[in-house]
Amino acid sequence: MKKEKENSQQNTKEIHENEELVEEIKEESKSEDFNEEENEHEEEASETEDEKLLEEIRTLKEEKIRVLAEMENLRKRFDREKIDSIKYGSVGFARDILSPGDNLERALSAINPEEDHSQSIKNLIEGLKMVQKELSSALEKNGVIKINTVNQKFDPNLHQAMMEVERDDLDEGIVVQEIQTGYMMHDRLLRPAMVGVSKKTKQEKASRADNEKKNNDKD
Repeated sequence: MKKEKENSQQNTKEIHENEELVEEIKEESKSEDFNEEENEHEEEASETEDEKLLEEIRTLKEEKIRVLAEMENLRKRFDREKIDSIKYGSVGFARDILSPGDNLERALSAINPEEDHSQSIKNLIEGLKMVQKELSSALEKNGVIKINTVNQKFDPNLHQAMMEVERDDLDEGIVVQEIQTGYMMHDRLLRPAMVGVSKKTKQEKASRADNEKKNNDKD
């Protein structure tokens, strides 16, 4: 009987020990689960921080590219303005020079070459022609050139029509007379040429209209 009692106590002791062991295992399991969750949170926080850093890097790169592009545009703009200032910086002065040149040309064109002049007048004429030649040369060196006009098709970008001249031997819109010389400075219009432009006479227009009507009736 005593032996059975001892065995019962031993079994009870083992059961308690087993229960304590189970509790310890449960506690260890809870601790491991907590550690895993804590590690997961730390990993998520680390990933979020990495994403923020990558986003900041991308933003900085975009800002750097934008700043470099703006600097390049400013450099190109500065270069263009520098070239334009060199090429067209004397536009106002060139325009002022054209008027005396026009007067000089009118004076020379008013002289009758067939008229017999004294030697002093001839010398004066030669001097004026030399001045005109030097003036033209100076203008050309600065990129100022004359606009072609006579026998050219009227171009509103280069020519300014001052009058119409009836000419049946030419197509309409042909420059037949130059009233004032026009000039270009490099690729810009310095002064338009004042011109007279051809047009058909009323009789010629009526004749053309009749011919067109006859052709239409035949068709």
